[in-house]
Amino acid sequence: MQHRRPRLTKKTKTLTAAGVALAAAAGVTVAQAGESSKKCTAFDTITLGKYYVNNNLWGQDKGTGGQCVWDNSAAGSTVSWGTDYTWANNSKGKDSDVKSYAGTVLGWHWGWKVDRAKTGLPLRVGDRKPVKTSWEFSVSSDPGTMNVAYDLWLHTKNTADWQDQPTDEVMIWLNRQGGAGPLGTKYGSVSLGGAMWDIYQGDIGWKVFSFVRRANTTKATLDLNDFTQALVRRKLLSDDKFVSGIESGTEVFKGTGRLDTKAYSVSVG
Repeated sequence: MQHRRPRLTKKTKTLTAAGVALAAAAGVTVAQAGESSKKCTAFDTITLGKYYVNNNLWGQDKGTGGQCVWDNSAAGSTVSWGTDYTWANNSKGKDSDVKSYAGTVLGWHWGWKVDRAKTGLPLRVGDRKPVKTSWEFSVSSDPGTMNVAYDLWLHTKNTADWQDQPTDEVMIWLNRQGGAGPLGTKYGSVSLGGAMWDIYQGDIGWKVFSFVRRANTTKATLDLNDFTQALVRRKLLSDDKFVSGIESGTEVFKGTGRLDTKAYSVSVG
C-alpha cells in the first residue's frame, strides 16, 4: 500500500456535519468522557512547552469521519497526549489514501507555531549532533489501517518558513496495523537502535525515505541522527540539508482506533 502527501496550506478546515455524526457513532466526539482538553476541529492545536499537538487532518477530503486530539501532561521535555479517530473512504477516497496524521510537532511544520529558539531546530545534518528521543504508547485493539511514526522534515536552508516546501522527508515507522505500507520501493535494510529496518524511497515533489521496523513496537529509545546518517552513508541525503521539524503521530488510512502516548520526548544536540 502506498500513500501520497499533498502540499499543505495554512487554510483551516472544519469537520462536516456528516463527519461529526459518523465520529459520534464511533465514540469520537468532544463529548466523550475523559479528556477535558479534547479538540476535534481539523488543524486544531494544543501547545505543550516546546511542542504542540496538531489535529492534522490533511487527507480528510478523501474520507468521512473525524478525529480528536487531547493532552494529558507535560513535565520538562516529556509530554503525554492522545488521539482517537474513525475514518472511512468517501467517493473520492481509497484504502491507500491517508486521511490524517495527528501528532506532536517540534519545530517547523509549514511555519513555526512555537518560538524556534525553544526547539533546538533547524539542525544541520552534517553537524552530526544527537537527536535523542523516547516514545512509549499504546494502540487500540481495533486500530484499523494505520501506522505510528516519526516524520522528519528537511530543507536546504535554516530559515524555512510556511511558504518553503521541504526537499526531503524521513519517516521512521515504529508500528503498523491493517496492512499499512510506505510510499515508494524498497531500497535496502539497516540495523539501528537494536532493531532491523527496511528502507523505502519515493518521491512526491520531494524525496521521501521511510524506515519501517520489521517487528512492531510500542516503546522506543532512539537517536534520530542515526537514521539521517544512514541515508548520508548511502548517498541518499546530503550533509548540507537541515532538519527543520520533527512530527510524531499516527497516519490513518481507514478504521476506528485510538493512540495513547504515555511518554514522549525529543532532545536536540
